[in-house]
Amino acid sequence: MRVYTNQHRFYCGGDLHARTIHLCILDQAGNVVFDKNIAARPETFLKAIAPFRADIVIGVECMFAWYWLADLCAVEKLPFALGHALYMKLIYGAKAKNDKIDAGKIARLLRGGNFPLAYVYPKGMRETRDLLRRRTYLVRQRAALLTHLQILNAQYNLAPFPKKLAYAANRTQMNVAVRFADASVQRSAAVDLALVDRLDELIGDLELYLVRTAKVDDLQTFYRLRSIPGVGKVLALILLYELHDVARFASAGQFLSYARLVRCAHESAGKKSGSGGKKIGNAHLRWAFAEAACLFLRSSERAKKWKQSQAAKRGEGKALAILAARLGRAVYHMLRKREAFDEERFWGGAARSNATGSSSLSGRPEVPHAGD
Repeated sequence: MRVYTNQHRFYCGGDLHARTIHLCILDQAGNVVFDKNIAARPETFLKAIAPFRADIVIGVECMFAWYWLADLCAVEKLPFALGHALYMKLIYGAKAKNDKIDAGKIARLLRGGNFPLAYVYPKGMRETRDLLRRRTYLVRQRAALLTHLQILNAQYNLAPFPKKLAYAANRTQMNVAVRFADASVQRSAAVDLALVDRLDELIGDLELYLVRTAKVDDLQTFYRLRSIPGVGKVLALILLYELHDVARFASAGQFLSYARLVRCAHESAGKKSGSGGKKIGNAHLRWAFAEAACLFLRSSERAKKWKQSQAAKRGEGKALAILAARLGRAVYHMLRKREAFDEERFWGGAARSNATGSSSLSGRPEVPHAGD
């Protein structure tokens, strides 16, 4: 967990909402010099902090409406700190809670050097990352519609579909809706099919746009990621835009923690009490590396042999988790060194690590969380 430790004359805590923001500004001695709920508008915000802006830091909790404020502070050259929502326990632990109390707590966390930081993804690639996440949402909606067609088929005890519904040509050939006797069920299936066809068009258009944008934003990194066996354009896009800048991770362990690829141990008095923080980190990267591990197995004979050996020792799920973590470590070093994926080096490093008993490659390493 990273915290904000810079010193300023004034510390501004903001409880940010879609339409309002409650500001609490403290001086160096901890005295409240401003405490007011204002409209969440750039001109209103700048007017409120104007008497203190010579040396002030702005801090808000990470929620959906922070983009405009971060961009405004960047333009106005104001220090901005984004608070990691899952680390800010002080806000949620009190008996009483309202916007005024929350803003005061954020300001005090800033002043005390205990404000937990999330990554402020800068304007530019951030918008494309959000569009990529929207594509993932549409793909999952499409999968839900195809699943509903299978459910309809099972509800009426009909024969299984002879071909995969994922392909448009198969859906046309099978004339899916006609197999149901009831007119209402036919209409339900027809609606699902129409939505799937439209989503296919939208997703295809989005992928074309995203690939073109990636080639403008960071062509070299995009193709370095695609050099990993099994990693296609979609996984490369997700890794590129969710990572943004690998230099923000001081070590491979921090990156693996951010990608949710490692367990984080809980200890007290020298005794381990399990692990935690499973939801802290980037869920999109976790999914991408899990998919990359499965596709890597399809593309690499050495990976298949390795997985059989590891599955016999640790089980199928553990073996895949270890492979995902190894790929995460490889991606970190690839991007730091600006090199393409080298499978010989990948397995050579694994063999050396197994020979020395390194826990980072023989199992899922336990490192502190780097936060978001």
